[in-house]
Amino acid sequence: MGPLADLLPAGNLVITGGGARSSGPPGGKTPMRLPAAERREQLIEVATSVFAEQGFHTTSMNDVAEAAGVTKPVLYQHFSSKRNLFLELLTDIGDQLRERIAKATASAPGPRQQIEAGFRAYFDYMEANTDAYRVLFGAGVRRDPEFASLTQAVEESIAEAIAELIVVDGHPAEDRELIAHTIVGMTEAASRYWIAHDREPPLDQLSEAVARLAWSGLRGVTG
Repeated sequence: MGPLADLLPAGNLVITGGGARSSGPPGGKTPMRLPAAERREQLIEVATSVFAEQGFHTTSMNDVAEAAGVTKPVLYQHFSSKRNLFLELLTDIGDQLRERIAKATASAPGPRQQIEAGFRAYFDYMEANTDAYRVLFGAGVRRDPEFASLTQAVEESIAEAIAELIVVDGHPAEDRELIAHTIVGMTEAASRYWIAHDREPPLDQLSEAVARLAWSGLRGVTG
């Protein structure tokens, strides 16, 4: 459009009596200038909510840009593609969940307290970050091998931590790993039930019930 257009922000060029001005991004939104790190964090937060609501395949980069109040070029400055953005989301969410659980269990004095603290950290994260949890463990993720591998890595790391608490003379490591993965699957099922039933029962009750069930099962194997 010429030199004048290069000096204007992205959007529609509007001619008025006072000259030319830009209308900003579609919808009249003018993106606030943020440092790159803050903008990236904001885009990740918004994208998490959009993907949680619409799923990966239905969501477009335009959807994310509009929800974040930025232009698509701004979004593409931070993420080269929708897939790149989603992979970063999965990695970031998985790291956060694992870190919460590891931190909670590290200070627990014994195996039972570690089980209880680990489940509490897991469910606390789910409550505070329900959209992120839906993105990481959503059904759509399982249909894509690359996405599924990231979710599986999170499940594996949690199961490994549980397996370390199962010490049974005469039982091979494979048995402990199987039990640990069963507990992880049980926890995910309980989480999906809780989200689908309007966050009932109360989180304390849910966490205590699952921890008690898991510990009872472990005691049945180890006793």
